[in-house]
Amino acid sequence: MQDLKLLHDAVLQGDVKTAKSVTEQAIKDGIEPMKLIQDYMMPAMAEAGRRFECSEYFVPELLLSARAMKGALELLRPLLVKGGAQPTGRVVAGTVKGDLHDIGKNLVVAMLEGGGFEVTDIGVNVTPEQFVAAVKQKKPQILALSALLTTTMVAMKDTVEALKQAGVRDQVKVLVGGAPITQRFADEIGADGYGESAAVAASLAKRVMA
Repeated sequence: MQDLKLLHDAVLQGDVKTAKSVTEQAIKDGIEPMKLIQDYMMPAMAEAGRRFECSEYFVPELLLSARAMKGALELLRPLLVKGGAQPTGRVVAGTVKGDLHDIGKNLVVAMLEGGGFEVTDIGVNVTPEQFVAAVKQKKPQILALSALLTTTMVAMKDTVEALKQAGVRDQVKVLVGGAPITQRFADEIGADGYGESAAVAASLAKRVMA
């Protein structure tokens, strides 16, 4: 049986090829999918997040780690579904109306998936109505809103208001983040949580769910 630490290291180093090959062999060896995720993949993404926070990793490295994690997860997901395993939680994520930036959102999605969440990424320039529709259709516990421009911050407020008008605000926790966003702004618009960086996304999501 191969050394499963190779999976941890492959995710941490952003080595998609090795992450997938180790995962394939582990499946053949009968290793439980959740063991691979919880003992090796999630700790690797947590460490990548820690290095990002400490400026040891930068956006490219974090995205590579996320890609390696995703490659391994794609192999495990059918087995998890078959086994009836439940994700940590369901998240819908998107960049708000008027904003076409997606790197921050992609990092948040990666960290959430690394934390065991099932994430539906609905893209960039998402209108309040589209967010409402996604909440009704996907029934997530969390809605994650991203903005990089000060001019698009108001779209976060509009989205929270749209959720209220649609009668679904109390069904979902709203998390906000992005370069111009602050805790004060999050409080003002009635968001349930604010993350100052992508690295805290998974821990923040788990906290608001609890």
